[in-house]
Amino acid sequence: MNPPTPSTITIDGPAASGKSTIGELLARHLDYLYFDTGVMYRAVTWAALYYGVPIDDEAAVTALAERLRIDVAPPNVDDGCDPVDGRDPVDGRQYTVLADGADVTWEIRTPAVNAHVSPVSAYPGVRRAMVAQQRRVAAGGRVVMVGRDIGTVVLPDADLKLYLDASVEERARRRWREVRARGEETDYDAVLGSMRRRDDIDSNREDSPLRVAADAIVLDTTDMSVEAVLAETERLVEGGGWTAE
Repeated sequence: MNPPTPSTITIDGPAASGKSTIGELLARHLDYLYFDTGVMYRAVTWAALYYGVPIDDEAAVTALAERLRIDVAPPNVDDGCDPVDGRDPVDGRQYTVLADGADVTWEIRTPAVNAHVSPVSAYPGVRRAMVAQQRRVAAGGRVVMVGRDIGTVVLPDADLKLYLDASVEERARRRWREVRARGEETDYDAVLGSMRRRDDIDSNREDSPLRVAADAIVLDTTDMSVEAVLAETERLVEGGGWTAE
């Protein structure tokens, strides 16, 4: 008899640890919803800019987050086509993000949203509102949810919790290569310094700091290829060893 497959899977970890890449590939393998929780904070930021809510007005942004309904759905645009390799065949999206029913999948990736999402995501009231919505989306099961506080705060009772890590030097190299691959010039030492500052902020913030859940399985990806990490996560999912005693 085959072991059961976990219905809710969380993947946490610091920046550039590989959690988004592995999360998407694992969800595709399982035919699950890939849910990068960061898109919810981007959706709130987009809505604030769209409706003219001042980003520095914490109370107003929080009130907006509390009344905005955000949904994350599989990546097929309503065009009569089926997704290919887990992505929509038309525009390559990983998922569809809806804000009060409006498709904002690409609107939340604009430079304006990039420039303002950090303070929005730091507001405690916004985080509380987003956690409630993240739990609502996950309630249907068959989801791989990726973030920094998913296994510790959002879904503490998830079936399987993974935590991907890597040395800060390796993570900085990965980010440096990503930036260079986009044709942008950047200095490795600058990326490394930024990565260290981000780690410090994420690990020491008062609200939902980055930490390893007590029952999470930790994978150090420093010297592992994407293929090797994916194979190990698939083994953990399908092997049944994750089930609680």
